[in-house]
Amino acid sequence: MLRYASARVVIEGRKMRKIERALISVSDKTGLVELAGALVARGVALVSTGGTARSLREAGFAVADVSDVTGFPEMMDGRLKTLHPRVHGGLLAVRDDADHMAAAGQHGIPLIDLLVVNLYPFEATVSRGAGFAETIENIDIGGPAMIRAAAKNHAGVAVVVDPSQYPDLLGELDRNAGATSSAFRLALARAAFERTAAYDAAIAGWLQAGSGDLMPRHLSIAGEQVGAKLRYGENPHQSAVLYRAGPPRPGVVTARQLAGKALSYNNLNDADAAFELVAEFDPDAAAAVAIIKHANPCGVAVAETLEEAYRLALRCDPVSAFGGIVAVNRHLDVATARAIAKVFTEVVIAPSADDAACDALGREKNPAGGTRVLVTGGLPDPRAPGRLLRPVAGGLLVQGRDNAVVADLTLEVVTRRAPSAAELADLRFAFRVAKHVKSNAIVYARAGATVGIGAGQMSRVDSARIARWKGTEAAKAAGLEGSLTDGSVVASDAFFPFADGLLEAAAAGATAVIQPGGSVRDAEVIRAADEHGLAMVFTGVRHFRH
Repeated sequence: MLRYASARVVIEGRKMRKIERALISVSDKTGLVELAGALVARGVALVSTGGTARSLREAGFAVADVSDVTGFPEMMDGRLKTLHPRVHGGLLAVRDDADHMAAAGQHGIPLIDLLVVNLYPFEATVSRGAGFAETIENIDIGGPAMIRAAAKNHAGVAVVVDPSQYPDLLGELDRNAGATSSAFRLALARAAFERTAAYDAAIAGWLQAGSGDLMPRHLSIAGEQVGAKLRYGENPHQSAVLYRAGPPRPGVVTARQLAGKALSYNNLNDADAAFELVAEFDPDAAAAVAIIKHANPCGVAVAETLEEAYRLALRCDPVSAFGGIVAVNRHLDVATARAIAKVFTEVVIAPSADDAACDALGREKNPAGGTRVLVTGGLPDPRAPGRLLRPVAGGLLVQGRDNAVVADLTLEVVTRRAPSAAELADLRFAFRVAKHVKSNAIVYARAGATVGIGAGQMSRVDSARIARWKGTEAAKAAGLEGSLTDGSVVASDAFFPFADGLLEAAAAGATAVIQPGGSVRDAEVIRAADEHGLAMVFTGVRHFRH
């Protein structure tokens, strides 16, 4: 529904404009025939172009071609048809200006009271991976020019840019005997400029992506609302909406919800963090499960099956997993779903899922309740470039997404002892996870599963201590002696600025370390590792995540 901007606009909006002539040129012909019939029934004359005119004639309507108005045929494969003074004059003429009206009469310019245009499907063309030449041809020129002209002159012209607006338009005409109020036209104009701005931003973004330039001089961002407005943001006093923006990427925006009640802002934020994490693991090589709470992993594991990976991930921190988000990198099967259902879980996100798995998570008992199940149709590419945006006072901080993958890095052994093959596999696993843990991040891992995670601390040594304590508590919960961190490896998202953090890891039972290196005290840290018999490798790449 269109919203009026304010009470002041509503008062000023009592001035009515009767619609006598409409120009219709649409790429999306949804509801076209019904709209035309309703307009003709109200005595509106129709002018149209190309395929739209053909569709209307086939439906039995009398339609004037734009070429009859302009005196020029459509030419250059349809690139040139509406860019003409007799079209734009009819849209731009100020109805209350005597000079404008005299010029229109002198030059035979018919006034256009209603413009119905939706644009060439540029965004859809990009989404389906069309080639460069086809994508260029789907850049609309005449459509945005007409929309902007009509929206600028909304004092006299109504402009509709999407079939979803047709019911609002017809309702307005019904209320006002075939006329529109200025408040209604202003609301339409606002929507029109939003559409052309988003369209141009999508084109600029596509060209920027093709050039590899993620930081252009002028940054254009376009978004389209996905679904209904969310109940609220991170907290009840904050509003929130999910927007689709940028190149397609499998995840929460592409997901279909198969079960559960409506999603919240926090659900979506955490599900995104979880799914990006499991995407680090090749589903053909291993099943991966991540359990996320407040955008931080509380357990991650890889195994032969999702069910086993979930069991190992849960073991890391079964307390924090309550009310969390679970992401998997493979088709969600019923056995895994039944295991997840034993712990209260807000959302499960997967590339695909069995109906039986959805039922096991509560859909069968309560279709509107139970665990929310999202299926995305695929996994995002962790190596893909992209932009991350963060608002600051008066602007935006923009950076490239962290698409460094540990499998692509050359690891440098800096200690006397090199890691064993088993340690090396766990080091790579732990560093993948650390990339997705809030800084300062410490991750202990053993046999392809996290056994202690320390996140978001101001001191790296505190993160190491918290992760060790988590491992001890997890061992108690599992009925084991000692700590799960005994015999583990440890990953740090950034270098150890002092040896104290590494010594804490050694005390936790870690036998090998992976870290970026680059501290002025690297020699001190390496010496401490050698003294405690630890193997250590440097990645040369840091994974801060704030």
